[in-house]
Amino acid sequence: MSVYLLENTEATELLAGSIAKNLGPGDVVGLAGDLGSGKTFFCRALILTRLAELGRVEDIPSPSFTLVQSYDLDNTELWHADLYRLGDAGEIVELGLDDAFEEAICLVEWIDRLGSELPDRYLRLELSFVKDRDDARRLEVIHVGEGWDWVDDCLTQAGLVKI
Repeated sequence: MSVYLLENTEATELLAGSIAKNLGPGDVVGLAGDLGSGKTFFCRALILTRLAELGRVEDIPSPSFTLVQSYDLDNTELWHADLYRLGDAGEIVELGLDDAFEEAICLVEWIDRLGSELPDRYLRLELSFVKDRDDARRLEVIHVGEGWDWVDDCLTQAGLVKI
């Protein structure tokens, strides 16, 4: 586990863009943190980066009520899930997330709601508020499983300060 300081929203966008460029099918990025801590902001920035690489611009709605939004990236799909309203972890099968974890790039807000249904391999990013700093966030990074060697380079490229 490593802990960093995201100084402002620009730092969050920079990190999301850096991570976006390295994700491929089967990669799951799970986000955790309180309401309003920046999970959806991070996901939107990441999705916008991937779409921009394809010369596309789209509105990126929060999947708070639909639970899942998907985006065609030509060579793969990107799934954005918000599990805040998930009734039971078993519902991931109904949503198709279990298959998406293996075949698509998945961004999962409220990843802890998966409980025992967590994939074997994922990158966990936990965002939390920094006292007396409205724009800043504390970022805790945990790699679960193999194949996340490139993440440290993304953190460095984004200029994050380790705390």
